Amino acid sequence: MAKNHEIKVVQRELQGKGASRRLRGAGQIPAIIYGGDVEPSVIQLNHNEIWLAQQNEWFYSSILDLNLDGKVTKVLLRDMQRHPFKQLILHLDFLRVNENEALTANVPLHFINEDTSPAGKAADVVVTHELKEVSITCLPKDLPESIDVDLADLKAGDVIYLSDIKLPKGVEIPALAQGKDHDDAIVTAKLGKEEAADEAPAAE
Repeated sequence: MAKNHEIKVVQRELQGKGASRRLRGAGQIPAIIYGGDVEPSVIQLNHNEIWLAQQNEWFYSSILDLNLDGKVTKVLLRDMQRHPFKQLILHLDFLRVNENEALTANVPLHFINEDTSPAGKAADVVVTHELKEVSITCLPKDLPESIDVDLADLKAGDVIYLSDIKLPKGVEIPALAQGKDHDDAIVTAKLGKEEAADEAPAAE
């Protein structure tokens, strides 16, 4: 079950490039909340708190509770602008979440039991994670922070596809509704010599 992640925010009084620069100089991040049936809301957040939070997977894939003077708005992070070389977040975009409407989100895949699988224990097998995350649809209450992919039975020559994932209740992968061509491989287990043979044409 997903945890609650509450972040305190403050209403932003001034807008524009100059105001945003002053906010950043004061250790704040300018941001906007949009979506739903209400007007966009401009806010600011503490940079140090967000810098620590954004180092966790949940910041990108979980519903966040933005607390403005005791009023909580449920949102998903939709965009983060970073400085090209400084450890600095420049701007954040959040999308309001309606608890009664299905949403689309990218969630990370966690590969478990790989080391103890037949493929993982074989010295001549190369296990490749083709995808690190997957796009899902579900109601906000069903949104998982991540999805586990159990590799306990993975053997040399195996390929695990999107359709092989055991999804939590209420969660769907919309790509699978588009046909077999969209059932992408997420894990492959190849013998080392096969891996080398696959790469040889590219090298030439």
